[in-house]
Amino acid sequence: MSNESPNPAMSTVVDALVFRAKLSPHRSLGPKGHFILFSAIILFTTLISIPFYLLRALPVVGFLGLDVVLLWIAFRVSNNRAKAYEEIVLTHIELMFRRMSWRGRLSEWRFNPLWVKLSSEEHQEFGMQRIVLAEGKRSVEMGAFLGPEEKADFATAMKQALATARRGRNF
Repeated sequence: MSNESPNPAMSTVVDALVFRAKLSPHRSLGPKGHFILFSAIILFTTLISIPFYLLRALPVVGFLGLDVVLLWIAFRVSNNRAKAYEEIVLTHIELMFRRMSWRGRLSEWRFNPLWVKLSSEEHQEFGMQRIVLAEGKRSVEMGAFLGPEEKADFATAMKQALATARRGRNF
């Protein structure tokens, strides 16, 4: 067995990146906005519950507290779901589509850019409804959480990138 260093002329060539995108669900509030809104809700609920507490109407105070707890749970679920994303990496030799669920489950699909077909379903009144990557019998929907206009923009960019990948590299 030889301890020689590998020949630089025989090193593998890394294929050039054609397109890369990371899609994530839209969230109207970031962590700071959630904190400010939830703090305001707690303050408002506390101010409302003081007169009921002084009148010894404790069930009302309890239900106001329950509302705050339920809102806190809803905020936690919303923040956890914001962790989901989809990633697309296209080179001249491979299209990799990766989906991370909000629960941390990773799914990955790999396609040949020469054979993959990008199709979309568009509704006349509501705009683009679906974007699907298909190769043979395998298919996967992309960007299900995007709005119709965002789907249309992404589909256009993806079609252009696939056309570039199919043309091949310029040497």
